[in-house]
Amino acid sequence: QVQLVESGGGLVQPGGSLRLSCAASGRTFRGYSIAWFCQAPGKERRFVATINWSGDRTYHRDSVKGRFTISRDNAKNTVYLQMNSLKPEDTAVYYCAAGQSTSTSASLYDYWGQGTQVTVSS
Repeated sequence: QVQLVESGGGLVQPGGSLRLSCAASGRTFRGYSIAWFCQAPGKERRFVATINWSGDRTYHRDSVKGRFTISRDNAKNTVYLQMNSLKPEDTAVYYCAAGQSTSTSASLYDYWGQGTQVTVSS
């Protein structure tokens, strides 16, 4: 069992930055790929970015490439999502998830956090 806790969300103006953190507790997430998904009100959960266990392979959704960067520090059991040049359409609850493979599909992730709200508004 892996417990995931997200933090770092908040209210930010358009063009601003946030860094989300996903901290694992309980069983280490050694060997797991970690992904970020987001869900806006009334919309389906969407893939944002994923990173493999060693951190040498990442994949970002096209609309966030060049603005968001996923990274991980396995010594701290933490994965990060650096979010720059934020837009109002980035407003959503952001979830991290752990799974056995690097995938854009939410169904392939076994463990999920509770989410952290990101609101981009002036």
